[in-house]
Amino acid sequence: MVGVSIIGKVLLNAGYKVGIIAQPDIHSGKDITRLGEPRLFWGITSGCVDSMVANYTALKKRRKSDDFTPGGKNTKRPDKAVIVYSNLIRRFFKNTKPLVLGGIEASLRRAAYYDCWSSGIKRSVLFDAKADILIYGMGEKTVLELADSLKNKKDTHSIRGLCYVAKETPRNCVMLPSYEEVKTDKSKFTRMFRLFYNNCDPLTAKTLCQKHDDRYLIQNPPNFYMSQKELDKVYELDYERDVHPYDKKGGHVKALETIKFSITSHRGCYGECNFCSIAVHQGKTVRERSENSILNEARTLSRLPDFKGYISNVGGPTANMYGFECKKLEEKGACKDKKCIHPQICKSLKVNHRKQIELLRKLRKIKGVKRVFVASGIRYDLILDDKEFGHVYLKELIQYHVSGQLKIAPEHTEHGVLKRMGKPGADKLLQFIHEFYRINKKVRKKQFLTYYLIAAHPGCEMKDMINLKKFTRKELRITPEQVQIFTPTPSTYSTLMYYTETDPFTGEKIFVEKDNRNKEEQKKTIV
Repeated sequence: MVGVSIIGKVLLNAGYKVGIIAQPDIHSGKDITRLGEPRLFWGITSGCVDSMVANYTALKKRRKSDDFTPGGKNTKRPDKAVIVYSNLIRRFFKNTKPLVLGGIEASLRRAAYYDCWSSGIKRSVLFDAKADILIYGMGEKTVLELADSLKNKKDTHSIRGLCYVAKETPRNCVMLPSYEEVKTDKSKFTRMFRLFYNNCDPLTAKTLCQKHDDRYLIQNPPNFYMSQKELDKVYELDYERDVHPYDKKGGHVKALETIKFSITSHRGCYGECNFCSIAVHQGKTVRERSENSILNEARTLSRLPDFKGYISNVGGPTANMYGFECKKLEEKGACKDKKCIHPQICKSLKVNHRKQIELLRKLRKIKGVKRVFVASGIRYDLILDDKEFGHVYLKELIQYHVSGQLKIAPEHTEHGVLKRMGKPGADKLLQFIHEFYRINKKVRKKQFLTYYLIAAHPGCEMKDMINLKKFTRKELRITPEQVQIFTPTPSTYSTLMYYTETDPFTGEKIFVEKDNRNKEEQKKTIV
């Protein structure tokens, strides 16, 4: 589901009136003034996709299409949308109610960050947008607390999951190196990012402060994760599952094809791939919905008039993390000295696919459901680690939940590159491939694997791409089609490597390809 729809429904369910102005015209006041001034606050988001990622390729070429825009043309989402929308509001509403930033774009830019589109360090987006408050992460609990505080004229500065600007710092906060320091000193930017990254868990995080000129960015600790009961309640609200009639006249929204008949089973990911921002935004702890809640949503889908019997996806950031979690992670928070599944799977994580197998079997039996697909990414190393149910899970996927091709994301095959990505080695990939095709043959299916690969990741040289090509020809016997060039988006370790040209875990200097022509050549080497 789209985040702004969820936040809107959560507020509506709590008794608030909510108005949403989607992709307002930024050249006039005709859209932004349409609903008048809000009573409590303006909520500002770029949508469920970062506007710069939505608008540009990794080589900074303008994208022509946008699956989230009516009609499909990429003409309505401005660059750095949360800043542009904030300025638009200020232009037509002077001395207005608080401007509150949220969503993925704001969340990943809440502290000073590296901006690859300008090749420099930027201030927290809270300053550049001249907004009042920033809600980061999954914001349902925070936005309700904020609305209640504003409604009852209470202080908002103690609300978890929230950032604000202040002239002074609160007690017992962790001071990050200042914006002025990190924009000129890469070692201080690295130190800042480590402190920032290690304070993303609700159970262990401290209040963070970062000086920007003569003021301070204050980041309160993340809000506590929703319980299963709370998560179920959010997804059981009465969503329309359609484009608003006001926007529908603009044309078809392609993204709805995937979203409308998909089911979110869980949030969060403890995979912590270095190029991924999920750990910073959704969290490292997997929070799952109850089986009954998911089954009830499937029954709701089956009753929709345009449902054809196909559930397009049941999953989360990583599909096969549903149903098990490290108890230490749940009770004490994420470990700061090691990761859950890299460089190997931690013994404290008892990998077990039984609950997901049972869920998928029950979904298949629902009246009106013909097929249930698992389209979210899977971690094949988790399947291989599960000696009791891993084989059964893979067999079930192949028999019932794959439409011709199963998508996996090894990203690369060279050890040095994989190490810096935080991904498992090529030996795991080969083991999984063997098992996949062995089961296919046994159940008399002719299905295939599709591989997602990355070119020009920090540490990746041309020789690594040549070796990757040899591997795909010899071992995979394919010419890969799904190859993307690494995009250094804010708030990831890989982006830190890209900017500093240093491995932050070892201090070792690494090669980073920054020339667009050479990046393209790395990609062309394999496709």
